[in-house]
Amino acid sequence: MKRILYLLVFLLPVAASAQKLSESAVEDISTKMATQFLKLNDPALVFVTEQMSRSGAGGLEVDKTMQDLKKDPAALDAAMKFLYQYSDCNRQTLIANLRAMNVSSGNVFPLATYIVNKNKNDNKALVDEKNELYRIGAIPKQISVMVAPPDNQNQAAAAGTVLQGTPPANATGQAPAAAPGSSPAKETINTAANMPVDTRNWDVRNVFNMVKPDQLLEFYGKENVELRDAVDFEGNDAGKAWVVYPDTENEMEVIFYKDSTKSVAFSREEGKWRSPFGIKPGDPIEKVNKVNGKGFRINGFEWTNGGTVDSWEGGAMDKKGVMILFRAVNSGDPKLYDKYTGEKKFSSNDASLKKLGVIVEKVVFRTYQ
Repeated sequence: MKRILYLLVFLLPVAASAQKLSESAVEDISTKMATQFLKLNDPALVFVTEQMSRSGAGGLEVDKTMQDLKKDPAALDAAMKFLYQYSDCNRQTLIANLRAMNVSSGNVFPLATYIVNKNKNDNKALVDEKNELYRIGAIPKQISVMVAPPDNQNQAAAAGTVLQGTPPANATGQAPAAAPGSSPAKETINTAANMPVDTRNWDVRNVFNMVKPDQLLEFYGKENVELRDAVDFEGNDAGKAWVVYPDTENEMEVIFYKDSTKSVAFSREEGKWRSPFGIKPGDPIEKVNKVNGKGFRINGFEWTNGGTVDSWEGGAMDKKGVMILFRAVNSGDPKLYDKYTGEKKFSSNDASLKKLGVIVEKVVFRTYQ
């Protein structure tokens, strides 16, 4: 019995330490990922960055996140998970990739152990997802260049330049039509099938990287952008907004603020835009719950800030500049609907919300650049 107790006393600290990385390892992997990211054509980091953007783990400005992962532990864990996914969830392949990134030899095995232990229950799902992403062309197998910020963000803002580089292919498997600074083509012709193919660039990250309206006009074409009056969630005057593809299913509203921040809003359910977290108008509240990783708090309908998220409750979208307005599709049951209206707040986990058919009405991303 004593031997068993001694063994437990010895093994428990070892098991605990396996779930925590040293500061040295965190600094090392963060620095090395940033270095590989800035090379612009590293296949592993293109994959990781694209997955960070698709999942929302990189926030609204994934380029900045990738250059200083140690500041965001959740983002660092996600980046390491996607590196593991890129390595086909194989420990030896992961170790080889860590070494190829020039991770210090003393940190390779602790990092590999941490990553494998943290994600081993998701091996099959991660491998299947990777295969599907490549199959549909959501992530290109052949890498040329990817988005990366200039060395000095302030210089870029002062010069009014757009971040250079072509993002990876979009979720439909089509490569971007143009690099920032040139207008995306309206359409091209597939001569083989004699059918029009939409090659417009639907990656919202292009907008997040802009600092002034002129860049929006140049990138999407003056003929596709209009300046209009804007309103907030409450219907109050919000100044002027630049509207891309106005009065179409792909309408996108962009407001540039004096402090160089901006808001990007969507309210059309059929839009093609690819944005962080994958949330779009028309999505059920259950999907938003899943993406956030936990329930969140919503303001009662038909009241001040009605139907908007009051707090993400520390979930994946907390403090990431994401604002969502919900509406109830099935509000015909007065007794049930009254439960969620007025001066109150309710949890997104409430089972009765499914009967109301609560969906996303509008999504707004507020960037900090």
